[in-house]
Amino acid sequence: MKRLCLLLLLGIATAAVADEGMWTFDNFPKATVQQKYGVDIDDAWLARVQRATTRLEGGCTGSFASPDGLVLTNHHCARSCIGDLSSAQDDFIEKGFNSGSRAGERQCPGELVSVLVGIEDVTAKVNSATAGLADAKANEVRKQTLSRLESECTSANSKGKGGAFFCESVTLYQGGQYFLYRYKRYDDVRLVFAPEQSIAAFGGDPDNFNFPRWCLDFSLMRVYENGKPARTPDYLQWRPEGPSVGDAVFVPGHPGSTSRLLTVEQLKFQRAVSFPAYIARNSELRGRMIEWAKTGDEPRRIVDETLLGLENSLKVYRGLESALLDDRLMEFKATQERDLRARVSGDAKLAQQSGKAWDDIAKAQARYRDIYDRYAYLESGTGFNSKLFAYARLLVRGAAERAKPNEQRLREYADSNLSKVSAGLLAATPVYPEFETLTFAFSLDKMRETLGPDDAIVRRLLSKDSPDSLASRLVKETKLADPAVRKALWEGGAAAVDAAHDPMIELARSIDAEARALRKTYEDEVQALVNAGQEKIAKARFAVLGTNVYPDATFTLRLSYGDVRSWVEKGQQVEPFTKLARLYERTTGADPFRLPQTWLDARSKLDPNMPFNYVTTNDIVGGNSGSPAVDAQGRLVGLLFDGNIHSIAGSYWYDEKLNRAVAVHPGIILAALRQVYGAEALANEIVGKRR
Repeated sequence: MKRLCLLLLLGIATAAVADEGMWTFDNFPKATVQQKYGVDIDDAWLARVQRATTRLEGGCTGSFASPDGLVLTNHHCARSCIGDLSSAQDDFIEKGFNSGSRAGERQCPGELVSVLVGIEDVTAKVNSATAGLADAKANEVRKQTLSRLESECTSANSKGKGGAFFCESVTLYQGGQYFLYRYKRYDDVRLVFAPEQSIAAFGGDPDNFNFPRWCLDFSLMRVYENGKPARTPDYLQWRPEGPSVGDAVFVPGHPGSTSRLLTVEQLKFQRAVSFPAYIARNSELRGRMIEWAKTGDEPRRIVDETLLGLENSLKVYRGLESALLDDRLMEFKATQERDLRARVSGDAKLAQQSGKAWDDIAKAQARYRDIYDRYAYLESGTGFNSKLFAYARLLVRGAAERAKPNEQRLREYADSNLSKVSAGLLAATPVYPEFETLTFAFSLDKMRETLGPDDAIVRRLLSKDSPDSLASRLVKETKLADPAVRKALWEGGAAAVDAAHDPMIELARSIDAEARALRKTYEDEVQALVNAGQEKIAKARFAVLGTNVYPDATFTLRLSYGDVRSWVEKGQQVEPFTKLARLYERTTGADPFRLPQTWLDARSKLDPNMPFNYVTTNDIVGGNSGSPAVDAQGRLVGLLFDGNIHSIAGSYWYDEKLNRAVAVHPGIILAALRQVYGAEALANEIVGKRR
């Protein structure tokens, strides 16, 4: 009984208490799931689902839907591809995309899809390398060690296989464990099908993070190898009738990040510094984007994707800020921390090992406050919101870093990351000069406002230019919009970049030394203390609880469990399923409640009682977009695309009474393909009817 109380107090509830946790596949609580739901999840089930779940490197999840490389994910996860393939004359965002055949499938610029194929625990190797070192030195050596291990692993797994396999280091439990994850990567990813934006995101921002919902938020892509559809024998068969109320549902996916293990001082930093700055800055940027979109159809098309993403992010950040302003949450976190610290203080060995960790992290947060603005604007890129500047920085830093031994490079330029970096850099994605000028000028203006006109960098850049004139001139004069130019500079290395007189490269070069110095200060005086402190706290937590707990999310493969269940909102029962009929009742003919003509024309063909969207108790977060919902037999029964408003606070805690994940029903996807879009061949491929 005492152990259960401690688990609850520490906020790491067992599955018997709640459907909480984004569990790694190697540590999934099979016994607890069997006890609660009567479902046996064995190692074969886990292995099969792992191999069927994909990671979209842009920040989403997907799943194989056929043995021929077909990938199911959200429309909003494929939206950058859909937009990149669109033009003013052929707007696939507005009218949707249907390849019609394999020959019509179109390659997504820079898209990468990966599948986890193995893991290796390297905790002992990392800890051995950093043992006895001062915090700053340990931070440096830890990064070097991880780069070396990634490189060795990638080389060992790629012999004779080209560049299809790569390894990535993963930190779990805030430094309590280190792993190498081995992936197979596909770099030829083609768009197969996408519905119109107006049905994929029906309800728009007003409905976002809400329920009931009626969103057909799905798309289909296909991975290719050697010019042919990849063979993917591990795929999810579909259960078109979907789940019923109370059915157990499992969600494999790649949740981006959670903050459930942060200290109270780290939460206070977010509440007082980083979140307010983000919300204020980007609320103003959103307004400017909206006004620019009103100037014409082409500006509206260009800005739409970025605007939707920004509006989603703002809603998330406002929800997180509200959670941190909730006295209940902060008191809950403070109680967690006090209890664990008391347990540490009562054990001489733990006190010696971990007792000062919380104080060290608090010191790091104080130092971070001192440098936060300059670090954000100069090193993190907040002051240079431009795709063209991002290309320039990649070229300048890439040339310098690739000339160094792998272990001495900045982590993002380690050998294990270069294929991903170059894929984005060299992709033929469109650049829109007027929009580039808008975002770049805005960020320069905010940098001057935040750092002040007397800041050395601000003076150097804006003593003769206004933010508008500088942004306009650089965007107009740079040649980096041309992927052939970027390719020549990337492949030419330091000699080519040093000889380049491109104004955007010259800008990136001119601020690089100071930006690197800020990064060094951050890594040595903030990151190093935080990493060391978190590692000590992790060891204390393991000593108290063992490893029968789940780690924070890290955009690595996880599995959550739950069931289809309603909840009570302000005294009213929210039913778990929506039906098709209500979609037509809600349409107004104007965005964001406008239905495409295809759906108006098909109304008489469709069953009005067909389920559309539904909710589950699964513990999810951003990055789970595109995750399959899987039943106890390992069949797909839904497609995750959102959470309700309460799920935003799930970054910090999980409330089974209120947190809900939102999914597209598989039946409505198949009905749409067949009865709305005439894509019978695709529907047949999904349900296993071969040509």
